[in-house]
Amino acid sequence: MSGRIADAGLWRAGLDRIDWARAHMPVTAELGARLRREGTVDGIRVGVSDVLEPKTATVALVLAEAGAEVVVTSAGRNTDDAVAAALAHAGIPVYAREAADRVEDRDNALALLAHRPQVIVDDGASTIRLAHLARPDVVAEMYGATEQTTSGVRPLRRMEADGALRIPVVAANDARSKSLFDNMHGTGQSVVFAVADVADRSLRGATVVVVGFGRVGTGIAQHCAALGARVVVTETDAVAALQAAFAGYEVRPLAEAVRAADVVISATGIRHTIDVAHLDALPHGAIVAVGGGVGQEIALDAAQAAGAVEVSRDGAVSVLRMPSGTEVRVLDDGNCLNVSAAEGNPVEIMDLSFGVQLASVAHLLTERDLAPGVHELPRAADDEVAAIALASFGGALDVPSAAQRAFLAAWNTEEADE
Repeated sequence: MSGRIADAGLWRAGLDRIDWARAHMPVTAELGARLRREGTVDGIRVGVSDVLEPKTATVALVLAEAGAEVVVTSAGRNTDDAVAAALAHAGIPVYAREAADRVEDRDNALALLAHRPQVIVDDGASTIRLAHLARPDVVAEMYGATEQTTSGVRPLRRMEADGALRIPVVAANDARSKSLFDNMHGTGQSVVFAVADVADRSLRGATVVVVGFGRVGTGIAQHCAALGARVVVTETDAVAALQAAFAGYEVRPLAEAVRAADVVISATGIRHTIDVAHLDALPHGAIVAVGGGVGQEIALDAAQAAGAVEVSRDGAVSVLRMPSGTEVRVLDDGNCLNVSAAEGNPVEIMDLSFGVQLASVAHLLTERDLAPGVHELPRAADDEVAAIALASFGGALDVPSAAQRAFLAAWNTEEADE
């Protein structure tokens, strides 16, 4: 069996955690069972490139049990070595080590591509993009890919606009069953809890600046406010900024907001959102972090090039002294804090997200004529994921009455006649 992991002897500890997660993922279980019954992925080579923790491992196992030939990779900072060992013990090739640096991370992704996956299940689109750059021969044989993050869908849409995207990609991130729950509730909660835990401070009474008021930023702001923080939102989009104002938050330009901030959390997925000037203007001892983002969302390389120096480090907290003498506490080197230094999103939330991923894989493999480009998951498939989750919570959908159906039919007819 091929693969590259840290310690095969950790597999029992990893399996225990995977078993616990799996017991709380009914959507993933049901959709996986359907893939197995219908033979949708039987014999299909599937590469999973995602945060490697128990919930992701469950998806890899479900795909393998449905007949797929699964291979897994993950960035070192997002890898649980025990979980990697458990997957390897189950016979799945895994290329991931917690201690891996960026060079090894790239080598591991290339090792996954060497298995010539026909479908890639991606997080951040890094492996999809690497395939286009380094292994166009693999891309030529692919049925497509799925992508579950906002920061991953964005560059894929740019590739599509430039004519560079050569496969269909289902934007799992944009499905309502994913973005309305994972982005807002899951990432929103896990980022805020991770900030409080890693920084070892209460947010009660703190001034927290939330940069970006998309669904992730909205969730972060809500959870910060619920914990007693004074929330200030910064936005470049007028409608999103107005939404923040209607939600009761102060809305200010970032250059102004940072001057009184105790904590700044970036939720844009855009490099250099928190730039050198913003870091330099923060109060002494302020905390900066990234939730659900990209590399250099906090411009740390540029700050160091401008003369900033790291003066101390305690676990995931580093203290950066700016040229002005101000010292700023940076959480986990500006990585995606909730997954790189914490437990990620709650299992019930990720069950929805991975259910959407499985539905997206099924869509790719049943609609083999999809053109290269970014595609939405069909509404019916999205609704089905939500309905399964609702049933698992003991809920039940209402149905329109005969009178309502008649009204809607007549209304639709009138609209068509106009």
